[in-house]
Amino acid sequence: MIIDTHCHLDDSRYINDIDEVLKRAKEQGVKKFIIPGADPKSLKRAVELSEKYSEIYFAVGVHPYDAFSYSREFLEEYITHNKCVAVGECGLDYYRLPKEKEEKEAEKRLQKEVFIDQIELSKKFKLPLIVHIRDSSSDCFNILQEYSGEMGGVLHCYNADELLLKLVSKNFYYGIGGVLTFKNARKLVNVYPKIPQNRLLLETDAPYLTPHPYRGKRNEPSYTKLVLSKMSELSNIEESSLEDIIYNNSIKLFTKIL
Repeated sequence: MIIDTHCHLDDSRYINDIDEVLKRAKEQGVKKFIIPGADPKSLKRAVELSEKYSEIYFAVGVHPYDAFSYSREFLEEYITHNKCVAVGECGLDYYRLPKEKEEKEAEKRLQKEVFIDQIELSKKFKLPLIVHIRDSSSDCFNILQEYSGEMGGVLHCYNADELLLKLVSKNFYYGIGGVLTFKNARKLVNVYPKIPQNRLLLETDAPYLTPHPYRGKRNEPSYTKLVLSKMSELSNIEESSLEDIIYNNSIKLFTKIL
């Protein structure tokens, strides 16, 4: 069984064919799905999907790009829902910071404050984190080292920074998706074998980061098989065996998945 641990099925691009998307995924062995909380405006849609489909779960969180709209009270409205399995995606993203120094530093401070508050939320409710890291590995590492609790979490779309491998000791897992299949993903391909197999997770980040050979098209959970195939090649282990390992990793981290 495969669990897509990160797919934005609440995205408007799935409104017209969600049933077909789920059907194709199930035909490829993908039986469960986690919708990360990223945009507060789509969280209600994620909750509705989890209530309609037994195989869909969700997380509550605010992406660093939306840090200005963060509300802990809003997240706490949904965090005790029986289908809520994590907090996030939260983290730091310095890719699109303002150019002006004071504005840049102010946004960094805001992102850090919102990230830390979501970490505290995860500890309060004993839920793992789904962490987004872009151009911010050092700051994320330091914050997770200082603040994260025993529940740990997953580094979504692991960026191949070896510094972050040290977070294994803090019970963190590494989400691997379509980027691994990209022709320009040499750094991730080289670092991938250094990730302990008992810390690997599968994800798509659908509708984004579609794996080869469908790059440029809308991503969907059925394409996890393409990522699994590349992981199997790099791990030098049969797909079926690796699939079992990753499934067990997934349910060990996301303990509320039935």
